[in-house]
Amino acid sequence: MEPNELMSSYLAEVEVLAQKAEQAKKQLKQLAGSLTSGDGAVSLTVNAAGALQSLSFGPKADELPRTQLAALVLSTARRAQIQAAQQVTSILAPLVGENSDAMRFVQEQIPLMPEPEPLPPTSEPQQPRYQQVTTPAPAPQPVQRPRTRPRPESTDDYGDYGASPVTRQEDW
Repeated sequence: MEPNELMSSYLAEVEVLAQKAEQAKKQLKQLAGSLTSGDGAVSLTVNAAGALQSLSFGPKADELPRTQLAALVLSTARRAQIQAAQQVTSILAPLVGENSDAMRFVQEQIPLMPEPEPLPPTSEPQQPRYQQVTTPAPAPQPVQRPRTRPRPESTDDYGDYGASPVTRQEDW
């Protein structure tokens, strides 16, 4: 292949890639993950970055305690964020390659969240659930011994310690 043909071929590939990138950019701007909770109490939409764009409540929301409604909003939003992230990967796959390192990186950023267990209906406020997180104990540090000044050779010369050996801390 001649150098001019090689350069023309390369420029054509770059142009196709630029068009694909522009198309992906437009799709990402329009992308949304929309979900409604199973009971219809919460409906919401998130954008490609997972940011909440809209939120509305159905009639069932009025029957739920605030803590349960808040938990339902959060779990629905998380599921919508995962949905949006999966759409992002389907848009980017043709651009960066389905099995590329870049695609694997994007896929690693999508959180895998199990379906939350439904909260029992109650009129009492729900107690927050805490998960105990254990961290490894830090490695023991060597004991730092205080540094002492060398004793003066002459008993008449007490250096910075003052005029008497009684004022020297090491003689206490």
